Amino acid sequence: MAVGALRVFRIPMRTRFRGQTVREGILLHGPAGWGEFSPFPEYGPAECARWRACAEEAAFTGWPAPLRDRIPVNAIVPAVGPEQAHAMVRRARCETVKVKVAERGQAFAEDMARVEAVRDALGPGGRIRVDANGAWDVATAVARITELGRFGLEYVEQPCATLEELARVRRKVEVPVAADESIRRAEDPLKVRAAGAADIAVVKVQPLGGVAAALRVVEACGLPAVVSSAVETSVGLAAGVALAAALPELPYACGLGTLSLLEGDVVTDPLVPVDGVLPVRRPTVDEAALARYEVESPAWVRRLEEASP
Repeated sequence: MAVGALRVFRIPMRTRFRGQTVREGILLHGPAGWGEFSPFPEYGPAECARWRACAEEAAFTGWPAPLRDRIPVNAIVPAVGPEQAHAMVRRARCETVKVKVAERGQAFAEDMARVEAVRDALGPGGRIRVDANGAWDVATAVARITELGRFGLEYVEQPCATLEELARVRRKVEVPVAADESIRRAEDPLKVRAAGAADIAVVKVQPLGGVAAALRVVEACGLPAVVSSAVETSVGLAAGVALAAALPELPYACGLGTLSLLEGDVVTDPLVPVDGVLPVRRPTVDEAALARYEVESPAWVRRLEEASP
């Protein structure tokens, strides 16, 4: 990889999300375009190798031809107070909203207030999905999903950490269960299907190693898929859009409307949804936009090198 093809960025976030207040990573440029490598801090070299594979696919190989030209997306509400949650939903103008719950240090009453505010902002016809990021045990998950169910949930994402726990929860609740971490960290995606652990597969293109790899995972799981982002710039989001566009079926809104969580972007035509829809297109990095967020970081360069397969 040519040194000149590698650019490190650091963009502040508008709201803390997954414990992060900034989004950092590397942009790669190759004959096929730009790719993004932005694994979260807790990931080691083995997991980061998939994120690198995704960036290199985008930069050097390219993606399958799209089967659709528009992707429905959900708005996202982090672990904020009910007033802010209500305002975020009204601004987003999406029919589907994903709400973060089970944030460390927060009480369940705060989750309830947040989801109630989202339901009020959406109205009775909107769809709400909640994401616990594996924070609950089985008994807690069953109790809290049952309580949150009064607001009419489309599904609950990763209520518990393990496949065995997800399967137990799924047997005890009426709300559909979606698997996220259990899929992207599974050595064999077929185990998700065999365990009867989920009704829906949430797939993220960077952690799964690229668009082609993610398509294989969806096929192996045999479940309807929701494509979600890892809170990327428009460069990374474009890979998620390419995946959603290439899926044989797309029954659910995708979690690709996350650019609003960042203070800025590296393109002039960012992938921002309009009325809950993203167009299938690939923005180009703008030098002036990138210059606002570009940094020198030998640590990130090392991280990319250590992520070699």
